[in-house]
Amino acid sequence: MNLMEINISAFRAINDLGKQFAFLDPVFFFFAEYTVYLLALAVVIYWFTRKNENRIMIISAALSLLIAEILAKLAGFVHANNQPFAELSAVHQLVDKAIDNSFPSDHTILFFTFCLTFWLFGKKHRLIWMILAVCVALSRIGVGVHYPADVLVGAIFGTLSALLSYAIVPKAPLIQRLLALYERIELAVLPRKDKERSL
Repeated sequence: MNLMEINISAFRAINDLGKQFAFLDPVFFFFAEYTVYLLALAVVIYWFTRKNENRIMIISAALSLLIAEILAKLAGFVHANNQPFAELSAVHQLVDKAIDNSFPSDHTILFFTFCLTFWLFGKKHRLIWMILAVCVALSRIGVGVHYPADVLVGAIFGTLSALLSYAIVPKAPLIQRLLALYERIELAVLPRKDKERSL
């Protein structure tokens, strides 16, 4: 069995779960489509705690996402495949999506860069964030828009870029200076309250 056959076989095993267990359909759909809003909300909340560590964490995550997306674009020149629903028959497709290159998975990259960064910075409930990243990755297979290889490579890129960014950003004097400048401007526009709750 070659790699493509393994990829398709693994896809069928996960995607067919929705056919066998109907209760999984809304679960896959929720993780695939709506958890991005939860992540966005978390980013906003972390940023506006006004804690330096949280802001460095968000900057680190954003930089890791940029690095991972650059890697993804380069990988797209080396290998490309359309979504499973466009290439295979009888795919259990739960979301509408334009047909294009699905390698690697952008959703998986997004969640692994941010959730692993939350883990690295030791945030509360960090295990839950990593479980969320894995669930999102699996859900993209479950709804029929990505192969396992798409999400696996996305997870690898997200992990590597998060580790690299974590090693660079907290120690970068330029980042600290730019953040201090931003905070001075922010303080002029939005003065701090006496006691602000932190995460």
